[in-house]
Amino acid sequence: MTDDLFDGTPASSGDYNASSIEVLEGLEPVRRRPGMYIGGTDDRALHHLAAEVIDNAMDEAVAGHATRIEVSLEEGNRLSVADNGRGIPVEEHPKYPGKSTLEVIMATLHSGGKFSGKAYATSGGLHGVGVSVVNALSSDTRVEVARDRQLYAQNFARGITLGPIEKLGPTPNRRGTTVSFTPDTEIFGDRQFSPKRLFKLARSKAYLFAGVEIRWKCAASLVSDDVPAEAVFKFPGGLADHLAEQIGSRECVTTQPFAGSQEFPFNEAGDIMGRAEWAIAWPLYSDGSFSWYCNTVPTPDGGTHEQGLRGALTKGLRAFGELIGQKKAKDITADDVMTGGEMMLSVFIRDPQFQSQTKDRLTSPEAARLVENAMRDHFDHFLSDNMERGKALLGEVMERMDERLRRKQERDIKRKTATNAKKLRLPGKLTDCSGDGKGETELFIVEGDSAGGSAKQARNRKTQAILPIRGKILNVASATMDKIRANNEIADLSLAMGCGTRKDCDADNLRYDRIVIMSDADVDGAHIATLLMTFFFQEMPDIVRKGHLYLAQPPLYRLTAGKESRYARDDAHRAELEATVFKGKNVEVGRFKGLGEMNPQQLRETTMDPATRNLIRITLPGEFEQRAAVKELVDQLMGRNPEHRFNFIQNRAGELDRDLIDA
Repeated sequence: MTDDLFDGTPASSGDYNASSIEVLEGLEPVRRRPGMYIGGTDDRALHHLAAEVIDNAMDEAVAGHATRIEVSLEEGNRLSVADNGRGIPVEEHPKYPGKSTLEVIMATLHSGGKFSGKAYATSGGLHGVGVSVVNALSSDTRVEVARDRQLYAQNFARGITLGPIEKLGPTPNRRGTTVSFTPDTEIFGDRQFSPKRLFKLARSKAYLFAGVEIRWKCAASLVSDDVPAEAVFKFPGGLADHLAEQIGSRECVTTQPFAGSQEFPFNEAGDIMGRAEWAIAWPLYSDGSFSWYCNTVPTPDGGTHEQGLRGALTKGLRAFGELIGQKKAKDITADDVMTGGEMMLSVFIRDPQFQSQTKDRLTSPEAARLVENAMRDHFDHFLSDNMERGKALLGEVMERMDERLRRKQERDIKRKTATNAKKLRLPGKLTDCSGDGKGETELFIVEGDSAGGSAKQARNRKTQAILPIRGKILNVASATMDKIRANNEIADLSLAMGCGTRKDCDADNLRYDRIVIMSDADVDGAHIATLLMTFFFQEMPDIVRKGHLYLAQPPLYRLTAGKESRYARDDAHRAELEATVFKGKNVEVGRFKGLGEMNPQQLRETTMDPATRNLIRITLPGEFEQRAAVKELVDQLMGRNPEHRFNFIQNRAGELDRDLIDA
């Protein structure tokens, strides 16, 4: 060893010695670390206590020993769950002399009758910690057992046994177990059971086992429009009844749902491995929902039983597509089948494995194979027994498949566009935006570095890009092709757009959703805007035709009187504001010599923010059929022959407003 690791001096033991090692006994570990057993101390964890007790009663029903379960929510946040099953054994436990078996179950972790599989073939409680955890986290727990025509009771508080088991006398007409408990406020604070949530839980349990009747009772003070004082749940159709209630009057792709049940095959010992029950429908225009259960325990995160269902449905539809000659069906995925479906699956299996004590996800590897094999034949018959039904479902699923493939293609194109954009020699002056959201991105073309700098600070970085140009660009209407190709500003514009020019121009390849010409609000600015509009009309006509080109409207003046300020687009707008808003007031007028003189906040507020700005969309008359007439006008005003412009001015001089001329 090196001197850094061992220098020959004994390490100081400090306060770490044998007395530092704690041994937590009984249920003390649960109270110290409740999150390890019920996932926390929030509302979900609180209701997990109720689920644990109800699951024990359901296990008795599924095992064939109980036909009735009563769930009663009382005032004071107290819950009682009773069943008419066999009743927890009360005799002295052979390994714990002097203690009843009931006390061992209630006050000892990892105790129960579900480990060997002899007392319960399938069960939701497997770790032997369920009801003992409830006891540990409750301030007051009472268990009554009616067994062998005698009634017994025992009381507990925070996991501690308050006294020996009591024999209360004969009870010839009663059998089963009743557990009543109040969650401990030291653990859960002032959280209360939700009557609506418990009512829904009780009803869902009745759907999961057709042979059980569940009776609900609720204190009068807790009754609401959603929660009655009393109710009885019994559903002979099981999940099919649940699905019918959930679908209601909604129209579905198939008139009949895909519902059924199937026992799993025998194992080597000759025992039935369990069974699966399912109910599935595909409502039109629905987001769908999933409900997964194992041994009546909800598994909201799905798991291996869900994988089996997905496999059976996907493979079944692919095979049906092949049967009717629909070759594209081979591309169907499980998500295509599942999307929009109302799907319920309940499985009963021996010794299930869950991801955690809260049982949110089933991890038993054999469940996927058992469920897929159980459902596959039934689904094949469902599709082929009524070919029109099968074709309707296949058609609906393939529409989702086509939509998925279309979205994937769009994403691939966007990725390629982004990659190509990096590879392209994009203009060095271009300050690009970071987003590529459809209908959001904008490119602002501004004149000069000063205006460009202000615009960069004023922009929304995610959606707005800035491209400064130097002065007045080339007039493409009067320039030769050689000059157009050699012009740097036009080359930068073409690269930034990415959509090609002239006959090769395709607006679908445009890198932005809006192109905004943002020039100064003066004569020079108007001239620059005209040159740019001429460029787009001639070199990129598809952009104009499809409405991607806009003209910004920056203000020319800022009018201020006291604390009130307004912006004026031009002289006419200024005069209007002075005659209305600022009438009779001493107005201070500031004139913007250019966009570069506006601070970023002003530029954003007046010209760039979609919430406050005004844009003019540049369009062509007659849905572009009049392009020849527009081309002729552009040639007159922007072409090589100055006589055309002279004639245009002379012919229209009389149309000018005399007041404007005088001004």
